[in-house]
Amino acid sequence: MSYRFPSDEWIKELTRLLNESESYASSAQNWEGDFMFEIQPDEAFADTAYLFLGLYHGKSPDAALLASSDEREAAYCVSAPYGTWRKVIDGALDPIQGMMMRKLKLKGDLMKIMRYPKAAKEIVSCCALVPTEWPGT
Repeated sequence: MSYRFPSDEWIKELTRLLNESESYASSAQNWEGDFMFEIQPDEAFADTAYLFLGLYHGKSPDAALLASSDEREAAYCVSAPYGTWRKVIDGALDPIQGMMMRKLKLKGDLMKIMRYPKAAKEIVSCCALVPTEWPGT
């Protein structure tokens, strides 16, 4: 089974994989801070989508596709066009490098994120494990 990106099913599968990952649990054991991912339209994706990922001490207690960014509070909001998100999920763009190069726009404390690079890489590794169906391809 594959999951359409972005969708509620996709983000919930990511959460399941994060919660099963011992590597993520150890690299993010002291992390506190939820994320909102804003997927912006581009030539391959016409809409704006919001994915919420709850993260707390190496676990993901909550995740959802949201109707708007106001639906839940998150310590961090990362926004980028759909094609950029695909590069991150496919492993072609490191998320921290993407933030430094402003390909991913961050609202939140970048210095805190930079203290947890292994946790960020583990999240991306779990993203790559989600069998993904890409609209527009």
